[in-house]
Amino acid sequence: MLRLHDHRTGRPEEPPGGRVLRVHLLDGAGHRALVVADLLRRAAERAGRHVRTSSSPRFAAQEQDWTEYGVQPFEVLGGDAPVPEADLYMASEDGAEVDAFLMTVPRETGDWHTVVAGGSLDPLHARLAILEAPYREPLHLSAERFRQAADRLDRWRAKVAEWATEPGRPMSREHAGRAETALASDLDSPSALAVLDELAADPDVPPGTKLETFIHLDLVLGLNLVSAIGRA
Repeated sequence: MLRLHDHRTGRPEEPPGGRVLRVHLLDGAGHRALVVADLLRRAAERAGRHVRTSSSPRFAAQEQDWTEYGVQPFEVLGGDAPVPEADLYMASEDGAEVDAFLMTVPRETGDWHTVVAGGSLDPLHARLAILEAPYREPLHLSAERFRQAADRLDRWRAKVAEWATEPGRPMSREHAGRAETALASDLDSPSALAVLDELAADPDVPPGTKLETFIHLDLVLGLNLVSAIGRA
């Protein structure tokens, strides 16, 4: 069951709504919120819910194409439409703009667009750097943080390409379950990512099992872990 931190109660709660979960990003939310909203969409859909995500045209982060970051395009509301009715809202800080379920994602700091635009990193390195931090904590996207995220993602991609040359095996439901439980617990992406590190280093798990588990979890994490398959 997916639970998210609700500022009204100060603890994780099940998002309201039925099969469809309506999420709206309020004006002022940072670029980081786009990645968090996309992770929420993927985690909720893994749990069997359909997610509709919207933002206003004044939301600056929607002025560019974010599909390279693994973010599915949002529904952009036209004109000066009032804040729509939604099941869950996302903002950069707690506030009284809406009296509803509100997730707070502090705006990121750091000139990360310049780092990505420089060509040494791809946008999914930036996505991983964002997912490595708890979404409710402050995040400074420094060049060193990007370098560490890039090294980690490139190492995983190389391992996935290596495992793809070995015989196929069923995925590890134990590892997948622990990662999915972490994501369902207030989008604890750092813990889910730690499961991948643990799995990759486990000498007792067959390569084919590692491959299938990484692919299964990548559908939620959105890191394109299979990108190096066949390139060697």
